Formats: sequence, C-alpha cells, structure tokens
Amino acid sequence: MRTVVIFESVYGSTRQVAEELAAVARRHGHVDVVRAEDADVGALDGADLVLVGGPTHLHGLSTPASRQSGLVGPVIDAGAGAQPGPDVPGPGLRDWFRAVGRVEGIAAAAFDTRLAGPELATGRASRGIARRLHHFGFTEVAAPRSFLVTRDNELVAGEAARARQWGESVFESLLADVVG
Repeated sequence: MRTVVIFESVYGSTRQVAEELAAVARRHGHVDVVRAEDADVGALDGADLVLVGGPTHLHGLSTPASRQSGLVGPVIDAGAGAQPGPDVPGPGLRDWFRAVGRVEGIAAAAFDTRLAGPELATGRASRGIARRLHHFGFTEVAAPRSFLVTRDNELVAGEAARARQWGESVFESLLADVVG
C-alpha cells in the first residue's frame, strides 16, 4: 500500500503529526511525506491513501495572510529543521488542492492542529480540508481529526500518541473495506 501524507506547517506541530502518521503508514507499505508547497499532481501517482493536514488559522484553513500574521514566534518549520526568522512558508493546502484538481476514488482523511478549547472558539481546519477532499473526488475513509497544540505551538502532551492511534484506526477502516 502506498500512502502520501501532504501537510502544511508553520511552527512544526502539524509536521510532527504528519511524521507520526507516516510512522504508522510505514508498517503498511511505502509512505511519502510531502509539504504542501512541494507537492504536485505527481505526488499522488499510485497512492492508495492520502492523509492531508494543516494548522488551524483564524478558525479554518490557512491563507497567505493568516500564515503571515501567525508568524509572531521566533521559530518556524523549514522542512528538515527549524530555522530562525519570520519566513512565510510557500503555497499552502488551498493552493495544493487547486493545483491537483479532481481525482477519483483515492482514499483520504483530513487532520489539523489547533489550540485546545471548544471547537466553536478555536475553529478547525480539518473540516475545510475534508470538504475539499470530497469536492475534488477523494473518498473519505475517516472523520476529520484535530490534534491540540499549546499557545507556544507545541503538541499538547499525549497528542503524538493520539495521532498514531488515529492513524491505526484509519488503516483498520481502510483494510476492513478492502477485505469486506
């Protein structure tokens, strides 16, 4: 099975969730973890499952303006390692969806990172990601999931383990559909 994890991350917490999901996916086959800004249509070639995630900005999926305004802290995620400075990441998930266009039948699930608190107060990017997955023809195999971060943009204790558990449940659901 080939899994592709597409993610957008500014401070690194969404990237951390993506890596946790990739660790689960490796037990089920090949996995590629790709930043949204580096992903193209070819990234989905031969994919059996696509996991798509991003941070929650202003109650939803980020925009170039929300990424710029969110760069208040001293460190951002710059791929292989954190780099100092207010560098705005390149294109985000909205841009990736527009570039990929319509696909048919690839299994997919959405995730996000957001502040701890009631969803009504914090928002949730994974709902917007899930809507786009559906709109662009992906087959959703799991309900969107949020993973919580602190005000310092670090995963709340236990969230990495929750990400692995959710990843396992996505694979269990997907494999049950294949067997059933």
